[in-house]
Amino acid sequence: MTAPINQNPEQIARDKIDAMLREVGWVVQSKNKVDIHASKGVAVREYQTDVGPADYVLFVDRKPVGIIEAKREDEGHRLTVVEEQSANYANAKLKYLNNDPLPFVYESTGTITRFTDYRDPKPRGRNVFSFHKPETVAEWLKKGKSLRERLFQIPALDETGFRPAKIVAINNLEHSFKKNRPKALIQMATGAGKTFTAASFVYRLLKFADAKRILFLVDTKNLGEQAEQEFMTFQPNDDNRKFTELYNVQRLSSSYISSDSQVCISTIQRLYSILKGEELDESSELENPNENTWLQNKMAKTKAVPVEYTPNVPIEQFDFIVIDEAHRSIYNLWKQVLDYFDAFLIGLTATPDKRTFGFFNENVVSQYTYEESVIDGVNVPQEVYLIETDITQKGALIESGWFVDRRDKLTRRKRWQQEDEDTDYKSNDLDKKVVNPSQIRNIIREYKRALKTTIFPNRIDEHGDYEVPKTLVFAKTDSHADDIIKIIREEFDEGNDFCKKVTYKAEEDPKSVLNRFRNSYYPRIAVTVDMIATGTDVKPLEVLLFMRDVRSINYFEQMKGRGTRTINPDSLQLVSKTAKSKTHFVIVDAVGATKSKKTDSRPLERKPTESLKDLLEAVTMGVAEEDLFLSLANRLIRLEKQITDKEKDQLLEFSGGKNLKQITKELIVAFDQDEIETKAQIEIEKVPVQERTPALLEQAKKKVQEELILQASKTFNGKFNEYVDNVRKQHEQIIDAINIDTVTKSEWETTSVDKATEIVKDFTAYLEANKDEIKALSIFYNQPYNRRNITFKMIKEVMEKLTLEKPLLAPDYVWDAYNTLDSEKSKQPKDELTALVSLIRKACGIDQKLTPYDKTIDDNFNKWIFKQHTGQHNRFSAEQLDWLRMIKDHVVSSYHIEIDDLDFTPFDAKGGRGKMHQLFGNEMNEIINELNEVLAA
Repeated sequence: MTAPINQNPEQIARDKIDAMLREVGWVVQSKNKVDIHASKGVAVREYQTDVGPADYVLFVDRKPVGIIEAKREDEGHRLTVVEEQSANYANAKLKYLNNDPLPFVYESTGTITRFTDYRDPKPRGRNVFSFHKPETVAEWLKKGKSLRERLFQIPALDETGFRPAKIVAINNLEHSFKKNRPKALIQMATGAGKTFTAASFVYRLLKFADAKRILFLVDTKNLGEQAEQEFMTFQPNDDNRKFTELYNVQRLSSSYISSDSQVCISTIQRLYSILKGEELDESSELENPNENTWLQNKMAKTKAVPVEYTPNVPIEQFDFIVIDEAHRSIYNLWKQVLDYFDAFLIGLTATPDKRTFGFFNENVVSQYTYEESVIDGVNVPQEVYLIETDITQKGALIESGWFVDRRDKLTRRKRWQQEDEDTDYKSNDLDKKVVNPSQIRNIIREYKRALKTTIFPNRIDEHGDYEVPKTLVFAKTDSHADDIIKIIREEFDEGNDFCKKVTYKAEEDPKSVLNRFRNSYYPRIAVTVDMIATGTDVKPLEVLLFMRDVRSINYFEQMKGRGTRTINPDSLQLVSKTAKSKTHFVIVDAVGATKSKKTDSRPLERKPTESLKDLLEAVTMGVAEEDLFLSLANRLIRLEKQITDKEKDQLLEFSGGKNLKQITKELIVAFDQDEIETKAQIEIEKVPVQERTPALLEQAKKKVQEELILQASKTFNGKFNEYVDNVRKQHEQIIDAINIDTVTKSEWETTSVDKATEIVKDFTAYLEANKDEIKALSIFYNQPYNRRNITFKMIKEVMEKLTLEKPLLAPDYVWDAYNTLDSEKSKQPKDELTALVSLIRKACGIDQKLTPYDKTIDDNFNKWIFKQHTGQHNRFSAEQLDWLRMIKDHVVSSYHIEIDDLDFTPFDAKGGRGKMHQLFGNEMNEIINELNEVLAA
């Protein structure tokens, strides 16, 4: 509002405070015209107390509840000093009333406002965006205890079923709440259960602290849907009902926030649009706004378009705000969304940067790194396999005179053309300006070869066919993804179901494909550009194939996080016939993504070269900056000259019938001061002359500009933006089918070899350290002649101790480490226990080469039988041989046989110990002892 010229600073501040109070529902009265019956909430100016007049006394339902101490704007920096003065008024006796001390105290300049609830255990003032509504104050009084006091009622956590990292996170967070810390950060490795942890403490806040409403804030629609699923499936320890049976969970898809929702899930984009009083197209929630360079650059340097008080969404709408992926979209433009609410802020992230720590006041209540999660067995470790090709590294030359296909990027229509000049393309031109099918084919072909021989060599099914582990390929663009899919299907000799695209722009429903990828046998390979780079669980994933580079360290860590998830063997075997357990995942790096330079992607370090896509998205998000509107108008003027008539006609379908010239004009006019003034004058002329003031003109101009901005920005939505962004790109790609690529490197990264050496060393050292304590190990190391006495129970004891103390030394993982170091690969045994025996035999020197123990038993049995049948006659009949093979098979699975075992399966069906005695007579015991010794040799 514009103040009259003769007002002093104190009066200006009072006018602003009056306006703020009215906005949130208080009726403002002077001390001479008091009517506390006029409204639920009444603010009386200059009310007399026994220590002097208070600037404002607040009444709710005719009872005094609080005071406001008003100061002029230039005293904003002194508001904490004023607290003692305002507290004196709060504790004073009001004229005519025998009141108790008033609990709710504000200090305000009309620009800066601070609030203290003196019911809190240790009352501490905090900045608030505006005043609280009278209805809210009434609710607070009805509850009696303040929220911060109720936080002390939360009982100790029942730790049943919680992993240690989650226990630490919840306990420390609740301790932080009790200390009245306004912000807290939980750093928890991807895959370690951040959302489950959040659901746990949200449940406790609702049940034990009687929180009114909690916001779960995300930055993509996909993450919101995933959070909703987590709340739907969450079941607390102390109740046999699901979370959503106990509390209402609402995922916002419009500006309506239900009055009975206790948990709201929203994107930060949607919440920003709600506070701006605008509707948001759902397409604007698909992509992470942190990737928009215009928003990041501009908002880092200029003041963001401010949000204003929104009566439908008061500042006290949420008691707590949980910010998922808190390293991303909470800065610059978006920070003011969080500053608006009077709420505790809790950040969840796997990959914080300096800004994240700073934003959360360095109050990191829990740090659980990926390395710690791997050591605990919560996540699986990673290995890196490198594939390099000549053209990937160097590019190639297409000479003038050569005939090549040129392909339209939108329609994918091809035309055959003779080149009239050389095209010398580099590696970063691949799949943009030039597509080289041979480059893609050689990477895929080499990946297929390396899978079978090196990466996961033991995946042969019962038909002798190789089973491809679940693989996620990261592509550069949708067009690149289509090229990759076509070549994967050809090279693997498979149909459409084998390899699918999972991206927001996919023709097929992306959620349906994603669910099949996660829960069904097919597809074995998924190709994505954006959709499952972050925040989406696909637990059976065992390979990430990078065919695009990533320069943001946080984004790269998030992408890698798709492979870290653990999965129990039973669930894995539902989507795989040959994978026994998930012990690790492999990054196959075909573009140098693991070696390229990474940055924190801080906005101030970026070059101010914003893409058209980012400008379009910023306008769609409701940003109304002159610089943005003019930049976009300039780009659209250039585009109008470049596109064809057919493309111009097609654009009308997405723009509501506006052509580019009209759209450009609207963008420019929105900030044309002459146009704004002309339209404002027309409005002013409708007002009687005596009422026309400079302030009214300014108000009219502001309203006109808001309408022009709204009219200009309405055109921009997800579909329009996508069309414009695609149509303006280089129309054609050269298809280089002439330069044939070759693989120049295909090997484990050096660190993988080093890691394998370390794993083998750690495993051997662990066995050495425990050889006297664990009976089975003692026999292997110290009494090899007693190996015949090792039982299934003994091996199980070794396995249980190993799993508990060294989860990283899982037999399958150690086996892979041996295979990484040995050029002659050994096929993994049928189960982990058999693998463990094989590894122990190798580590303690019984076997010179790593050999599956079941194969060792088979070989020893065949040698023994051969020896029995050489010489003068065959020792055993055909029926006796069948019994001996049954005994051998039993030893393969149980490592030892006793006479008593003959009373059980499979021997009982063949006559049990009686039948064996009938067949072997008095030799029966001798043969059993002999086989125990021979087979374990």
